[in-house]
Amino acid sequence: MDTDDDLLLVGTIARAHGLKGAVVVNPETDFPDERFRVGEVLLVGSPGEPGAGGVPRRIVEARLHQRRPVIRLEGIESVDDAERLAGLALRIPASSAGPLPKDTYYRHDLVGCEVHDTHGAIIGRVRAVEGTLDRSYLVVPREGGEAMIPLVDGICVRVDIAARRLVVDPPEGLLDL
Repeated sequence: MDTDDDLLLVGTIARAHGLKGAVVVNPETDFPDERFRVGEVLLVGSPGEPGAGGVPRRIVEARLHQRRPVIRLEGIESVDDAERLAGLALRIPASSAGPLPKDTYYRHDLVGCEVHDTHGAIIGRVRAVEGTLDRSYLVVPREGGEAMIPLVDGICVRVDIAARRLVVDPPEGLLDL
């Protein structure tokens, strides 16, 4: 069985849609057309269940509604079935994710990276990447709290996944918040 370390979160189920078991997905991927198409298998499980992975469910219907995927999963046939899925995580095995375009990273690849400023001083280690796809930030524990560093080109100036190192140029005061 895959562990959470082997799985990528690609979305969460927001709510039921219609009467035939479809659900609206809040995507957590830059590739919703690829991740939420008919025939793909998703692992449906609790977002906070370490190592649980989830129940494999094949997508049998897929479309977009108001820029979000609406999917129907194999074995989910009614609105009652779909309502029970609200809030659950949708994951895929990391091995099935494929390569990314240049200067694009999976969130799990950034977790654990050492963060330095442009002068070489160590700021800390990435504990998590949070936020939405277009407004992600690095969570870096520091003495007295956590720094929330926006994951944008002007601040994250170098990412070296192989070396597990990030270089940031934070605006004055950002690390003191």
